[in-house]
Amino acid sequence: MIHIESKFDFPTALLERAARATLIHQKRSADADLSIVLTDDKRLQKLNRDYLGIDAPTDVLSFPASESDPETGSPYLGDILISIPRAKAQAQAAGHPLESEAQLLVVHGALHLLGHDHAKANEKKKMWKAQAEILESLGLGKIQIREE
Repeated sequence: MIHIESKFDFPTALLERAARATLIHQKRSADADLSIVLTDDKRLQKLNRDYLGIDAPTDVLSFPASESDPETGSPYLGDILISIPRAKAQAQAAGHPLESEAQLLVVHGALHLLGHDHAKANEKKKMWKAQAEILESLGLGKIQIREE
């Protein structure tokens, strides 16, 4: 089950669809559990500082869990947190809707939960390829992560 927490009025079905598309693409169980939290720059900056030592806001953070629900046995992959104000600014800069940017960030975050990374060139190439394929399946083939 995909749990979504938001203090924003946002079409959460799109986020769930993006997360499921990522699970399917990565040949993971659609029964896997994960959480998506839509929040603000302040919260992302605090988490970024506390967990990664970077005292700056960011668009998305992922916290892998690799646990199982004791009641259902379903794997719990972890949490994805997205700054909606930052996503909105990035969407405007890229010239596409906020909904598209948020889906991109869910895909990106879910890939991190599944073990992908982009710290090294070979890892980045693999992750960006998977991300592009998933976005294409969602009808968002022209949307790309913007690196600062």
